Amino acid sequence: MRKAIIAGNWKMNKTPAEAKALVEALKPLVKEASCDVVVCVPAVDIATAKAAAKGSNIKVGAQNVHFAKSGAYTGELSADMLKEAGAEYVIIGHSERRQYFGETDATVNQRVLAAVNAGLKVILCVGEKLEERNAGYTDALVEYQTLIALTGLDKKQVEKIVIAYEPVWAIGTGVTATDEQANETIGVIRAALARKYGKGTANKVRIQYGGSMKPSNVKGLMAQPEIDGGLIGGASLKAEDFAAVVNYDK
Repeated sequence: MRKAIIAGNWKMNKTPAEAKALVEALKPLVKEASCDVVVCVPAVDIATAKAAAKGSNIKVGAQNVHFAKSGAYTGELSADMLKEAGAEYVIIGHSERRQYFGETDATVNQRVLAAVNAGLKVILCVGEKLEERNAGYTDALVEYQTLIALTGLDKKQVEKIVIAYEPVWAIGTGVTATDEQANETIGVIRAALARKYGKGTANKVRIQYGGSMKPSNVKGLMAQPEIDGGLIGGASLKAEDFAAVVNYDK
């Protein structure tokens, strides 16, 4: 049995003071959660969120990482920096990073390797745009993105990766893939992992749904056999909404 993991992606929201308030409000609401609970916060909030989460079951993550250990990369943060600041997880390859900041499958792979080598737990994002789905490329695209991103990792390392399937056409649009669509594509990702790394490894990898999971649809999505959690955007910015997703089985 794979333990579910619900992670909030705050994106560019919340000052350190607001982060502290949100984590403190969240703690009592999710303390009996049966899943792993993660909040991926802006880099300036990591230390504050980590301190606020102390003694709770809430883990803190970052939203991006650079692939170099150090160097002339103005504005970037290394995996070692994030880890020392208090991050345990890191999101890599989010569609917004790919769309707005030019991240490619190759640089996503470099970031994954840097994060894993530094001891961070990776949440790897893959997913297709609407035109790609309409053209029938969904399966081929998510398989390619996944396998390229994991290049250079061994089976044991792959087993610790969390993959978030985020259909780009369902992010921030209010449109959500049906429970069956999400389950089917996540099944495609798992089948690709099985062909590359073996069924034993594929069955250990946790794969989230990252396309507008919220209190109103979480139960149906989490009832699907391939879906192991969610990467939550807007609903993670309010303690009550995020807690309702985390406590989907209550």
